[in-house]
Amino acid sequence: MPPLARRDVKSLVRKLGADARPSQQQQALNTIMKLSICDGDRDSLVAIAAAGAIPPLVQLLGGLGSSAGKQGHAAVALGNLAMTAENAGIIAAAGAVPPLVHMLGPRNVAVIVAAGAIPPLVQLTAHGATYSVQGNAAGALMVLAVNAANQSTIAATGAIPPLVKLLGAGSPNARFAVAALNNLALNNPATVVAIAKAGAIPALVRLLGPGSDTETNLAAAQALIELCRTNTENRAATAAAGVSANLVREMETIGLGRLFT
Repeated sequence: MPPLARRDVKSLVRKLGADARPSQQQQALNTIMKLSICDGDRDSLVAIAAAGAIPPLVQLLGGLGSSAGKQGHAAVALGNLAMTAENAGIIAAAGAVPPLVHMLGPRNVAVIVAAGAIPPLVQLTAHGATYSVQGNAAGALMVLAVNAANQSTIAATGAIPPLVKLLGAGSPNARFAVAALNNLALNNPATVVAIAKAGAIPALVRLLGPGSDTETNLAAAQALIELCRTNTENRAATAAAGVSANLVREMETIGLGRLFT
């Protein structure tokens, strides 16, 4: 971090508070977001957090008075700060991930994506301090992936491998990851191929078994629908992964049996 920015970062953090003028708050938020991106070396990220930036960023992320633009910039800053293990723990402890998931309503999605939130969310999915943090970040990607325009961006940012890894994390994290992969696959042949290549099919088949709850069973079945609907190689891979006759009969109850016969 340049000396000037290091000297002023505490002043910037103070301006993030609710008692600051809106214009000051916005300017301070923009500057801290840019510092977290441009000075993204470990020491600088730790220094920004040490100046007290994380709690007010979390407040901006989940505060009722925060605009979608402010929430998006706070999400970017927190995502970049979370790239160090020390900061990721502080961010998770401060309760940042649940409001991040909650704020992703339809009106906010475009603003949040434009503010650059996808790469930080992918980072949290892959490197969040706990399975809970990773799962909640996967839930946010799930919401963003409903928009077809975001599917390729999310996949290109590297989200698919960590999402597939989360399939073995157990509920509810597995359910979030399954739903995110399902949404990424919707009417998108390129992501269908990428998800299968990342090893999702055997993991999804395992989630169809008795070790998962009913919601996860159904979510995994729906994801397999999308992966196999128009891809014969994925159908064969699903059968090879151990879709037994009994399991086919269970899947027929939700219209899946025809895909594997």
